[in-house]
Amino acid sequence: MRKLFFALVFLSACKSQNDSSTDFGEGEETTYRKYLKELASDEFQGRKPFTEGEEITVNYLAKEFAALGAKPGNGDSFFQDVPMVDIKGSFENNQVTITGGKGSLDLEPLVDMVGGTRRVIKEQKINNIPLVFVGFGIDAPEYNWNDYAGVDIKGKIAVVMINDPGFYNPDLFKGRDMTYYGRWTYKFEEAARKGAAGVLIIHDTKPAAYDWSVVRSGWSKSKLFLQTPNDNADFCALEGWLTGESSQKLFGLSGLNGEDLLGSAKKPGFKAIPLEASLTATIKNEIKKSVTKNVLALIPGTSRKDEYIIYTAHWDHFGVGETIDGDSIYNGAADNATGVAGLLTLAKKFIDNPPTERSIVFLAVTAEEAGLLGSDYYAKNPVYPLKNTVVDINMDVLQPFGKMKDVFVIGKGQSTVDDYFEEIAKKAGRIVRDVEDKSNGWYYRSDHFSFAKVGVPTLYFEGGVQSVKHGEDWGVAQKADYVKNRYHKPTDEYQDSWDVSGTMDDLKLIYETGKNLANTDVFPTWHDGVMFKRIREEQK
Repeated sequence: MRKLFFALVFLSACKSQNDSSTDFGEGEETTYRKYLKELASDEFQGRKPFTEGEEITVNYLAKEFAALGAKPGNGDSFFQDVPMVDIKGSFENNQVTITGGKGSLDLEPLVDMVGGTRRVIKEQKINNIPLVFVGFGIDAPEYNWNDYAGVDIKGKIAVVMINDPGFYNPDLFKGRDMTYYGRWTYKFEEAARKGAAGVLIIHDTKPAAYDWSVVRSGWSKSKLFLQTPNDNADFCALEGWLTGESSQKLFGLSGLNGEDLLGSAKKPGFKAIPLEASLTATIKNEIKKSVTKNVLALIPGTSRKDEYIIYTAHWDHFGVGETIDGDSIYNGAADNATGVAGLLTLAKKFIDNPPTERSIVFLAVTAEEAGLLGSDYYAKNPVYPLKNTVVDINMDVLQPFGKMKDVFVIGKGQSTVDDYFEEIAKKAGRIVRDVEDKSNGWYYRSDHFSFAKVGVPTLYFEGGVQSVKHGEDWGVAQKADYVKNRYHKPTDEYQDSWDVSGTMDDLKLIYETGKNLANTDVFPTWHDGVMFKRIREEQK
């Protein structure tokens, strides 16, 4: 049966490769550049939810999908309302004070630490709350690891490390392949589950995979959260980050050697250590409850129209924020105007070609930058039944570095979706790779993960680094330069000089993948041992 499956895939791929209608050439590049340039322009004001930039963006997308001939994806509407709350928090008098056994420490917000609360209250007082160092802040029974064991964290502030123990020891967890336990979102969630009053993550550039400026920019403006019936009262009163230097000073106030302390937390058997220190601050909140929007467009299928292939990309970025070198508009050209332009380009391609058996859905989600909130809301409130959702194919940052020999699949090997993609890539002369360093946790950092958590198989690809013109070292350097100089900064702007020929190649691969899956009765499956497999099987 498996041989027959691959034969069908192979024949379908061969047919597609010989069909000129599947090419992504000059016409598609012109279309793609048009969408990209508009979405990344100053007119869209950085595409932040709850701003005029959102209204401009979502209306533009609905208008363009309609002009292409796509149907509204949510009944008679192109929109799905996502109830959210926007909280602009600031520390009263710009003051955060830690008092310890050996003195006190005043932390300057944005410089020494960042923080706030997602509780929907105008004022959150934190009065002399004790701090406890809780290692990585992880409770993972399957790895026989519990940093919270033997410590009473209720009503206290947990100070935790970023990433997980595998980053430092290949024999622990999944080695350098970061688990979800290493993500900052998990740290906040777990501290709340344990009853902590607060949680502060110690920043370290290598295990975090980004420098302090990225953390700072994300916390220098208002933050978005999904609305809950109890106004987020289940979350910690304080969530935030400390710089590495500030954490060392904190440990010093307790008479502890910071390096020794962090080193001990990386080893099995570590026990949480109460610090001789407490934190005092008052958070003042400006609160705005509103509704942001996911944008959905539909191309109905024929014989299997009640089964769905979903393409996703997040439309949001950071809007207008802290001024850097005279520029305050966070245009988000690569992140993720490229992906949304890809959605529109793919929609045009599917509409211009014969209809598929299954339906194709294009989902531009909101608030990815706030923690995958738009896709999380959709996954919990799906417009189309999850059991009938065949796959989510996600686009996030399509880099303009030209043609590449390789292409990455983030989380490669978790489901049979990869078999489709790899066979098509092979026929195109491309090499499909897994990322070598998984310690940055990319698998948990884009919208496909919201679908994976509810059992839907996913494909999240990333452009390669083996440049056809310049070689691999050049490609690696381009990505590193982007992360250092443009990622989540106002400098992420569109340039006419961008070489998007490689993006066209990548769009062709995922077009073929979606098309092949849309013309079969096969439902891809998770492989044995993958945590999402049980969830998927329970849907059937």
